[in-house]
Amino acid sequence: MVNGNLIKNIAEEKEKVMLAARNTLKKDKRINLRLTQKDYHQIQIKAIEEGIPYQTLISSLVHKYLNGSLA
Repeated sequence: MVNGNLIKNIAEEKEKVMLAARNTLKKDKRINLRLTQKDYHQIQIKAIEEGIPYQTLISSLVHKYLNGSLA
């Protein structure tokens, strides 16, 4: 038998985690970036290979670099 309080606590914790994730992933700043034609096309190709938009790929690379997970 499942305790009603346990289910309530799980639901509350799930909502807290989902809210934190939404706030963490919220993109609220825009930048302009100039790239060479070659780099631009290579990023588009990599994004297609990954199955994500190229802007998302660029954002991910910047994030990984700033967090030290990209050498």
